This record gives sequence, C-alpha cells and structure tokens, in this order.
Amino acid sequence: MSETNPNPTNPMPAGYQSTEEMIAAQFANESDALSRAQADLVELQAKSADLADQFLRAKAEADNARRRAEEEITKARKFAVESFAESLLPVADSLEAGLIIKDATPEQIREGAQATLRQLLAALERNKVIAINPAAGTKFDPHQHQAISVVPSELEANTVVTLLQKGYSIADRVLRPALVTVAAPK
Repeated sequence: MSETNPNPTNPMPAGYQSTEEMIAAQFANESDALSRAQADLVELQAKSADLADQFLRAKAEADNARRRAEEEITKARKFAVESFAESLLPVADSLEAGLIIKDATPEQIREGAQATLRQLLAALERNKVIAINPAAGTKFDPHQHQAISVVPSELEANTVVTLLQKGYSIADRVLRPALVTVAAPK
C-alpha cells in the first residue's frame, strides 16, 4: 500500500518537505548501511585473522607431532636392535669361553654347545622370535611352511611328513618359513 502525496504539485514522497530532506534521508540510510557493512567487514576480518591463526597453530602442532613420531620410531628401531644385540652377548661369551678350552672332550664340547643353544633360543624368545616347528601330520600352511617336495605317505594329503629345517617368525611375521616335505594325494 503506497502513501499518496497530499500536494500533487510537489512530486516529493509523503513526509518530505524538500529535495534536500529526501537526499539527507537517503544519505542517512546509505550511511547506516555503510556503517553496518563496515562493522560486518571488521568482524569478518577479525574472524578471518582468528581462523588463520588457528590454522597456523594447528599446522605447527601437526608438524611437531609428526616430527616427534618420526623421532620415536627412530628411537624404537635403534633401541630394539640394541636390546636384541644385548640379549645375544651371553651367547657370544659362551662360544668364546668354549673356544678357549684347548683339550675339551667331545662330551664337554657337546654339553657346551647345548648350553649355548639354550641361551640362544632363550634370547630369541625374549625378543619374540618364535620357532616354526610343525610336527608330522600338521596341515601344510603355505604362509609358514615351504614345501621342498611332495612324497607318498600314509598321512592325509597336504600334511607335513617331515621337517627339514625349522622356520622362524617375529610378531606374527614369518622371517623364514619351515622347510618341509608334504604328503602327496592318494
């Protein structure tokens, strides 16, 4: 609904006496709009600066976390090898001590070798190196066993007949598969 102009000779909208008043009112409206836009701009610039600061801090934090993780991995590898080597030192000591004895009997050499082997196996076990030693009749597992040959046998097909060489795994990862012969299908 539009207001009608009470003075038809004056083309001014109702409520304005002169062109100057109308221009002043428009200027005031535009000035208010400009002030609001400037206030919005200042607010958005402040938010933008805050977000940029947050982004830079988050990026720096992520970079620091990545660097710390890389350092931890490097340390873990270094100390894991160090721990493994440290557990093998008694084995080396036993072998050296056995070699010092010049006139050892075969029985003494055998006992020393058995004791040294026990030390070695204990050191491997402490470091999570586990023997893969399948018994005859164990189902052939291509992830842990390597079949050297397939032989006729009374055992069920695809089972281990004989173990030729133990395998070893570390933390569920096969270092070396066990070498086996496998029963042929009947």
